[in-house]
Amino acid sequence: MKDELIVEKRPKSTISEDIRTIRTNLEFSSVDEKMKTLMVTSSVPGEGKSFISSNLSVAFAQNDKKVLLIDCDLRLGRLHKIFEISNKRGLSNLIANIDEESEYEKYIQKTDIKNLYIISRGTIPPNPSELLSSSRFNNILKDLEKVFDYIILDAVPVNGLSDSLALSKIVDKTIVVCSHGYTDINDLENTKKALQNVGAKVAGVVINKMPKSRSKYGSYYYD
Repeated sequence: MKDELIVEKRPKSTISEDIRTIRTNLEFSSVDEKMKTLMVTSSVPGEGKSFISSNLSVAFAQNDKKVLLIDCDLRLGRLHKIFEISNKRGLSNLIANIDEESEYEKYIQKTDIKNLYIISRGTIPPNPSELLSSSRFNNILKDLEKVFDYIILDAVPVNGLSDSLALSKIVDKTIVVCSHGYTDINDLENTKKALQNVGAKVAGVVINKMPKSRSKYGSYYYD
């Protein structure tokens, strides 16, 4: 599954250049305001949010930043498969184990990529939304911000679930991923409205799976 890490495997490819451009745009968009936490979401499953969050994390790490990628999709999260790491103990376990508040290192895994760390999904819980909207997770995120330059949250799709809407309130920026020829414009509009209704700071939209005649990945940013 590490083949999905294009920025690491094929750094000179057009896709890698596009991912680095997204990274640069994000950095410039936050010159006058804090951006330590970034959520990556989508409208519906299958649009490529985990691909984008993974490669964007690699791009930030390659820019000599200490990066933590957190799998906040507590239902179907697959970052442990992409990076080929353990999922025995992850975010759901960290949030639930309230007696281990100062032992975050037990849940943070170092990847093969310099400066990049991951907290995997962990055991699938019966109450993902409650865990992610808890004050416990909010406090965990604040603690981790003191250690890492950037924290990227790979969250569930917005439509039909409340997880990402709750997370969008506690992160500095949100990116919405959509897929060319796949994403329904009405779904995208509903996602934008839902995020705006909760006061999310949406940095922009990333379009992937563009036709070969054009750039493989595109992006449109707005504040």
